[in-house]
Amino acid sequence: MAILELDKVSIRFGGLVAVDKVELSVEEGSIHALIGPNGAGKSTIFNLITGIYKPTAGEIRFRGASLSGRKTHQIAALGIGRTFQNIRLFNELTVVENTLIGAHTRGSWDLLGSIMAPAPWVKREEAQLRDWAIGCLDRVDLAGKAGDVAGNLSYGEQRRLEIARALALGPRIILLDEPAAGMNPFEKQALMEIVRKIRASGITVLLVEHDMKFVMGVSDRISVLDYGVKIAEGTPGEVRANPQVIEAYLGKGSKLHALS
Repeated sequence: MAILELDKVSIRFGGLVAVDKVELSVEEGSIHALIGPNGAGKSTIFNLITGIYKPTAGEIRFRGASLSGRKTHQIAALGIGRTFQNIRLFNELTVVENTLIGAHTRGSWDLLGSIMAPAPWVKREEAQLRDWAIGCLDRVDLAGKAGDVAGNLSYGEQRRLEIARALALGPRIILLDEPAAGMNPFEKQALMEIVRKIRASGITVLLVEHDMKFVMGVSDRISVLDYGVKIAEGTPGEVRANPQVIEAYLGKGSKLHALS
């Protein structure tokens, strides 16, 4: 059953059609990759799903309900978490504090409530949220650095912290935008295992990634964009052998026995 559906979704920026009538169906419990050359519209689709952009045409549905007209925080509260292509951490805060920011929808009190509510009640909930955040860090192998300042983490660790913050939302689906960017081969292999564990925990994964070895090694299904149009979709093996995909990446007449 599809957890996320794009039905002929398009968006224009002036005279530029960035995404053109894209249809996409992400099955619940799957790892689904969205790939394509630079400028193909991949991150734009993430921004459409999360409400940063509004479609010019078409509809996006999450668990059967339309996302039309919903604000970004409302979409997040429904259970759609994401990371960004460029790291967006609060470098001066600790690792666990960054993760707690992602857990804002799980708390039952606001600023006024925290002032007026009995201290034991507030502290109890704070402790519960902290335990939840530590659990999210453990899922990306960062629990041991919960008290470290985020800006002192390595690049790969900062990438994983962004994933932990998205997990702290308690999502049904997580959108990972270039999660392996800038990582070395060892870090990418570790990240691949983390993504598999996230799926095993019941969270659907939709990812955008340029590293084809990573994509082919972790994905159940792959959709391919080129100039805002979906040109192919299938299993890693099917996409790897698709002539349109090879041409989009390498040019007409190229031969490739694995986008790997």
